[in-house]
Amino acid sequence: MVKKMAKKELSNKKVMGTDGSEMGILYNITVDLRTGDLVNLIVRPDMTLNVDNYETQDGMVLIPFSAVRAISDYIVVDKKASMAVSR
Repeated sequence: MVKKMAKKELSNKKVMGTDGSEMGILYNITVDLRTGDLVNLIVRPDMTLNVDNYETQDGMVLIPFSAVRAISDYIVVDKKASMAVSR
């Protein structure tokens, strides 16, 4: 069963890599309005994150929702799956 969660419950949650590294703080989420699918997490990057490996927009890192592995106290993402394929 999928747990439902309001966006406000996710706002300002820490985003962590599966390796335990801090990636940043969740700023917003993009949604496909046609299907209702979650597309990207928009993350305010931690100053230690090398943003060169990720798709960015207006200083924020875009992490595909498909890279999300868990949501609890933190949002845990697979860093390799969240990296931009080509630059």
